[in-house]
Amino acid sequence: MNLIVALGLAIALEGAAYALFPDAMKRAVDTLFADGSDKVRIMGAVSFAAGAAIVLGTLYLT
Repeated sequence: MNLIVALGLAIALEGAAYALFPDAMKRAVDTLFADGSDKVRIMGAVSFAAGAAIVLGTLYLT
């Protein structure tokens, strides 16, 4: 259940960014796709690690 809530929150926050700052988000996406696959893969791995650390840290502290 908590996983579904967390997923919904992540989608809502991303949607809010696109709704509030459409031009900046478009530039960010354009920049992302202009980069090579290796750089995108590294950014994805870092994002995954940060998210996993937040989730595990929160679960550990509660």
